[in-house]
Amino acid sequence: MVQDWTMDKAVGAAQAEREKVVKSDAAWREQLTREQYQVARRAGTERAFSGEYWDTKTKGVYNCRCCGAPLFDSETKYDSGTGWPSFYQPMAEEAVSTKRDRSFFMVRTEVLCSRCDAHLGHVFPDGPAPTGLRYCLNSASLALKPDE
Repeated sequence: MVQDWTMDKAVGAAQAEREKVVKSDAAWREQLTREQYQVARRAGTERAFSGEYWDTKTKGVYNCRCCGAPLFDSETKYDSGTGWPSFYQPMAEEAVSTKRDRSFFMVRTEVLCSRCDAHLGHVFPDGPAPTGLRYCLNSASLALKPDE
């Protein structure tokens, strides 16, 4: 019986993590710093080599700054030389979503948190094996939970 309850609890927790998080603009402004709000909720970009995690080597999980959803494992982080934290794959395919971004007279692929639609950054097809992808993200949209 305990095993069944544990399994149900794990399934319930996983389901809760996938449920959409929707808040008012005022609630996001109250929760986030000015920079975090501008980047995560208004699709801004922090300056290269200025973010908290661009050069971090700490092992752990990078979660969404807005809703806490686990997004990227430090094992997939690498130095792309761009000045932003870069990863070659998310923790799970459903952790992030993408959409076409035509801002600044360019066509790029924007990366969003699937759970709360926070802007994370962009993905490019010039990353390392095994995926060949470079998820170029903003530190302001991420919160690192170090391994214990």
